[in-house]
Amino acid sequence: MSAQQQLQRTLDDIAARDGELRSFVALHDAAGAARELERALAGNGVLQGLPVGVKDIFDTAALPTGYGSSLYRDHQPRCDAAIVQAIRRAGGVVVGKTSTTEFAFLNPTDTRNPNAPGRTPGGSSAGSAAAVAAGLVPLAVGTQTGGSVIRPASYCGVVGFKPTYGALPTPGLKPFSWSLDTVGLFTRTVDEMATSSSALAGRDWRLRESRPPVFGIAWDYPWEALSASGRKALEAAATALRAAGATVRDVQLPEWMGAVFKAHDAVQGWEASRALADEYGFHADALSPILREYLGQARQVSDAQYEAGLVQAAAGRRALPALFDGIDVLLTPSAPDEAPEGFGSTGASTWNRAWTLLHMPCLSVPGTTGVNGLPVGVQVVASMGEEALCLKAGRFLERAFRF
Repeated sequence: MSAQQQLQRTLDDIAARDGELRSFVALHDAAGAARELERALAGNGVLQGLPVGVKDIFDTAALPTGYGSSLYRDHQPRCDAAIVQAIRRAGGVVVGKTSTTEFAFLNPTDTRNPNAPGRTPGGSSAGSAAAVAAGLVPLAVGTQTGGSVIRPASYCGVVGFKPTYGALPTPGLKPFSWSLDTVGLFTRTVDEMATSSSALAGRDWRLRESRPPVFGIAWDYPWEALSASGRKALEAAATALRAAGATVRDVQLPEWMGAVFKAHDAVQGWEASRALADEYGFHADALSPILREYLGQARQVSDAQYEAGLVQAAAGRRALPALFDGIDVLLTPSAPDEAPEGFGSTGASTWNRAWTLLHMPCLSVPGTTGVNGLPVGVQVVASMGEEALCLKAGRFLERAFRF
């Protein structure tokens, strides 16, 4: 199939199936998509016309950008965000904008979960996760400030990747918390993720055959106990990995992990109250109640609390070598449980915040289910800058689940 045929098939598929799913909020028409394809193919990039969905938290010059808020309805940026430019350089074609919660916070979108009917797709990158899960696009872009890539990937049963902070460019992203906001990706397989993320980052994260990684699993955590579904997922991962020939070791998390988890709240709150100061100060009535209340509380975070949070995060990053002593990667649940019932909540980022604050690469690998038979991902966590190792371990786990 030619790139032109693949693009038209994608647009037709979205038109036919996304009415109920509601993963896209803006789409190119045929002429606009053809222009994007011509520009993408001109550079002879690795992705060679691959259709891509981009979360509507990024600026796009040829599509409206609403940031999930009525305040920015019909907003039209003049330039593309850096990640959109990176997609084009790599040969990808942005076919449309995927839904985001309001300013990438917690107010749910209208998007549905194709792999867990009647349950949330998660957030804030709801549309990107759902679009890949439904097979509408093979690659979609999201962001994570708490757990907004890994959690929806878990709920929707797809691969979600949050690289090290800053590994993928953020200019042109509407910020919520600038020291936490991280660009992430969704695909169907880890191999696809390695190819796509390498192309967009301009780095060599390709997968190569070598010895199996050593996996560590902690069974006790300072933020909350494992749910029945979370424990089931980790037990399934340990069994599959050992059967595939990998070494799996039980580990204890250090005490400072609890302090890092708590520090995330102060860092995010202080920065969010400033990143959205005008929206709150001049347009509070246009914000959702959940965001308006949060920003009001976030304004109470003191400079001293913020500084203490940054100090705690820096200390945690310095201590990472000890965390990985004797193991290559750590496995945890990607989310607290299966996707919550209904659409009033996007779920909790409990199992992601600490790693986001520590700027560590994380990969959600599908292949297990919870107590109700719905998707539950296993999160692969690696040390800062170890994207290639994180992806390698994720592919080994993915293959072990299929073994």
